[in-house]
Amino acid sequence: MGTLTLLLLTNIFLHVSSAFANVNTSSTLSTNDNDAWRSPSGDFAFGFKQLKNGTGMNTSLFMVAIWYDKIPEKTVVWSAKTGNNLSTAPTGSKIELTSEGLFLTSPEGDSIWTAKPKAIVSQGAMLDSGNFVLQNGNSENVWESFKNPTDTLLPNQSLGLDGVLTSRITETNYSIGRFQLYFEAGKVLLSPLAWPSQLHYNPYYVINASVNATELVFNESGDIYVNTTNGAIILPQGLKWENLTLDPKGNYYRATLDLYGIFTQYSHPRDPTAPQGWKLMRYVPDDICNAIFNNYGSGSCGYNSYCSMQNQRPICQCPYGYSLVDPSNEFGGCQPNFTLVCGADIQARPQELYEMHESRDFNFPLGDYETIEHYSQQECKQSCLEDCTCAVAVLGVDTCWKKRFPLSNGRKVEQSDSHFVYVKTRISSDFYPAVMRELPPAPDSEKQDHAKPILLGSLVASLVINTLLLATLAILIFFKLKVKRVVQAATLLETNLHSFTYEALKEATWGFSQEIGRGSFGIVYKGQLEAASCNMVAVKRLDRLAQEREKEFRTELSAIGKTFHKNLVRLIGFCDEGIQRLLVYEFMSNGTLADILFGQHKPVWKVRVGFALGIARGLVYLHQECDTPIIHCDIKPQNILIDEHFNAKISDFGLAKLLLSDQSRTNTMIRGTRGYVAPEWFKNVPVTVKVDVYSFGVMLLEIICCRRSVIVMECEKEEKAILSDWAYDCFVEGRIDALAEDDEDALADIERLQK
Repeated sequence: MGTLTLLLLTNIFLHVSSAFANVNTSSTLSTNDNDAWRSPSGDFAFGFKQLKNGTGMNTSLFMVAIWYDKIPEKTVVWSAKTGNNLSTAPTGSKIELTSEGLFLTSPEGDSIWTAKPKAIVSQGAMLDSGNFVLQNGNSENVWESFKNPTDTLLPNQSLGLDGVLTSRITETNYSIGRFQLYFEAGKVLLSPLAWPSQLHYNPYYVINASVNATELVFNESGDIYVNTTNGAIILPQGLKWENLTLDPKGNYYRATLDLYGIFTQYSHPRDPTAPQGWKLMRYVPDDICNAIFNNYGSGSCGYNSYCSMQNQRPICQCPYGYSLVDPSNEFGGCQPNFTLVCGADIQARPQELYEMHESRDFNFPLGDYETIEHYSQQECKQSCLEDCTCAVAVLGVDTCWKKRFPLSNGRKVEQSDSHFVYVKTRISSDFYPAVMRELPPAPDSEKQDHAKPILLGSLVASLVINTLLLATLAILIFFKLKVKRVVQAATLLETNLHSFTYEALKEATWGFSQEIGRGSFGIVYKGQLEAASCNMVAVKRLDRLAQEREKEFRTELSAIGKTFHKNLVRLIGFCDEGIQRLLVYEFMSNGTLADILFGQHKPVWKVRVGFALGIARGLVYLHQECDTPIIHCDIKPQNILIDEHFNAKISDFGLAKLLLSDQSRTNTMIRGTRGYVAPEWFKNVPVTVKVDVYSFGVMLLEIICCRRSVIVMECEKEEKAILSDWAYDCFVEGRIDALAEDDEDALADIERLQK
């Protein structure tokens, strides 16, 4: 009886194990099921993993992956990719095993990813090794995840001569990143990639097998080594790659090419009662910060940042006056919190705009564009200060190296009496003198250059520039520029815009989770496009009634699809899919003109003059220089966006009206925003581009006075409630200075203010 019971229990166990391990054809998994195909021991699982955005929040996208299923971290060791990108699946997608292979499809049935071997598939299996396999009728593997690795190797897995490991982009972005482990000329190499391409830069680490390497082995005991044609075994060499006592029964092991380029072996206790977490065991190279030394690429950290090793891992820091491009990605590089500018538009001297910040503990050893010998500290930093292309100067003994953007291969160095780094930064009070916004002093700060007050620059500029604001506007708007025009129909085919899928934009905006504004007919969301030179974007999702939404969408595409001007917000692309209508614009980091004018602190007079002139140039372009003249119809501070360089750009063309090439006026329904609408809108007469000029005039008064055109005032101040009326009264009564109130810069430029 006991024997019979034992046999019965054994059969039940084998049946359960088989059910866990083997996957029959026609089996499916869905993002909605929260299920997976697990290995017999339950150590590994194959299925859908929900993706997170840069802030760690779940998105509506999923990936197909293999992960450790018994540990709290659920660490991913493999993911399905198409080319260089992760194969992402929206909610409702499914993966199905058929006799032809493994197929990932969208809810609409579109193919997203396939594993399609040449042989007929009889079954799949999630093995205890972490290998997911497809097998034929003879139980032979015809496809396996071990032969298609991503960034991780597991025990019992080998990497052949044609195999590669490629790091991911970030901890939450599993697409192919910036580093790769591969074979070349019988050696195992680690190299940076010319991301997002697969071009290798010079290697920064080599396992030299004397041209005899055949495979990189991760054996079942947890050892990692290179096999050679002559039977020799070669171990990775490095101070941090030690011979260890390994315990595969007590620990899980994995070897991963980390996102910052280090090939690392980790361990994790199998016992759930033991302290959990992956422990770093050994790695190569010893110091990734100094190992990478290439004329191309950014180094281990991103551009304009510098690298140092802490707790055996690299960290990236920004120089004084810089901040991370993406706050959620330490390795994504830094950007200056100011603008370095050149050209005739700059009226002030460099000493009035910039200062040099001194540091000693980092360096950018490559990328010099000029080397000057026998230079003192003062001469070196003064040379960079007066050179509008110079971002950083490095002085060593008596040699000065000047560097321009982007800065690369930055690394921490020991402080030395002969090493100085001078970082050019902008005097931040240039824009908001009422706010003490100087950057906080660093421990090694020795500022010796004190810039002259920016007010002098404003005064000099105002004396030199005789063109009066209103006169300039009149000349720009009403005098025709002699330009050759090509009369064409405005069709989407002529715009060269990028057509995005709805799912791509949903992923880029993290499920439309970060609202940054509301325009006519739509909500605007912040987003990020991967592998783009300017990857931060604003996505406008049209959300009104279908007829209005369609009209708004077509109007905006027609109006700005073919425009290109530095004072117009650039339209990058669109989505026209089913009922979804979305527009993708460049991202404006300083918000709207309304935010700046009506905020807590008033921008200086010179900056406000720049805003007005920039907007005027944009209007001239719309009215006179486009192939099809455009009346914007809704000029107001909320529709003027300010970029990182404080350039004003006209946006939100949803109400725009296009004129035929031979038209000067058009009939249309009333459009615009109360307070900015020209009188002719109410007279049932054809409107012209002058309606934009009227709106601009109202906004110009708001720019001058830094207040809204209509506000609620106390009884004794009712005369100021309507700005245009008050300005007229001030003009007639000869008290223009009342408009500027306490604005010393504007009052110092009284001639321009008056005219």
